[in-house]
Amino acid sequence: MGKKFLMKGNEALAEAAIRAGCRHFFGYPITPQTEVAAYMAKQMPKIGGTYLQAESEVAAINMVLGAAAAGARAMTSSSSPGISLKTEGISYIIGSDLPCVIVNVMRGGPGLGGIQPSQSDYWQATRALGHGDGHALVLAPSSIQEIVDLMGKAFDLAEEYRMPAMILADGMLGQMMEPVEFSKGEYQEHQKPWALTGHKNKRPPNIVNSLYLNPSELEQTILDRFDRYRLIEEKETMAESFLMEGAEYGVTAYGIAARVAKTAVLAAREEGIKVGLIRPITLWPFPKTEFAAFQELCGVLCVELSMGQMVEDVRLAVNGRCPVEFVGHTGGVVPTPDEVLGAIRKMAGVS
Repeated sequence: MGKKFLMKGNEALAEAAIRAGCRHFFGYPITPQTEVAAYMAKQMPKIGGTYLQAESEVAAINMVLGAAAAGARAMTSSSSPGISLKTEGISYIIGSDLPCVIVNVMRGGPGLGGIQPSQSDYWQATRALGHGDGHALVLAPSSIQEIVDLMGKAFDLAEEYRMPAMILADGMLGQMMEPVEFSKGEYQEHQKPWALTGHKNKRPPNIVNSLYLNPSELEQTILDRFDRYRLIEEKETMAESFLMEGAEYGVTAYGIAARVAKTAVLAAREEGIKVGLIRPITLWPFPKTEFAAFQELCGVLCVELSMGQMVEDVRLAVNGRCPVEFVGHTGGVVPTPDEVLGAIRKMAGVS
């Protein structure tokens, strides 16, 4: 058993990024993720890294683009309105086939909304992280330990597939404290033959670009990228299955909502209701094959801190073979286990 540290979620994810080899952080303060930047400001100078508070979110994401183009492990973090400002730069990063990690500690919206925890950026993260045909990897931890564990994986996947990876957390995970353990493995620098590191007349110069004036060339670039996306869907989807064996009903939730849902599932099992949980860990790619277990069920309940943005993906995954219902709150209100249990009873026809 390794040494454990009691840490706030935002600080734990920053420390995990440093241990994963991140040496360049560019950000801008916004609640509820400001502690990420504050932690990086203290720690980066100690390890020879770069911390820079940009003049805006737009500037921060373009600094990430520049560092990533040079082959550095670079990261930025923000909360919902700040991510909206970053989406143009994220689209350029996708179009330039560059790896980086972006953290979104979600708050309520739209607009400035509020500073309480929310999951209402699901559509933005999985469908609209910028204009054009493109995707980013989206990983959704449900505990601070999982934030730590997924941070290194996010950097590794981003570099393997040359695309941005997003850690999609929320204000509750960012602000709560839990014991965490860091792996002892050290980051090993990978060769990046595409990076802008100077060719020294030993190789042809590299070009990082997202502008293609020839339509056929742009189309072929996008088609090649989508071949890569299909490979990611085959190899990299992640989900947790909980008490699904023999289940007649299913519950699905991600992030902090999954912890509420798991408590409700356990309570329903004690009442004799045969119900299980599938928790998506990758939101893009969405774990469609894992949801095949839901296709023979009598019903599925989707639990979210939004108006039900993930419901569409769940319905597509079960392919109309069973009804999908929703329970949740938005605006920063968190559903209780009793509320979810009541929805499970209703779905199962239990008074």
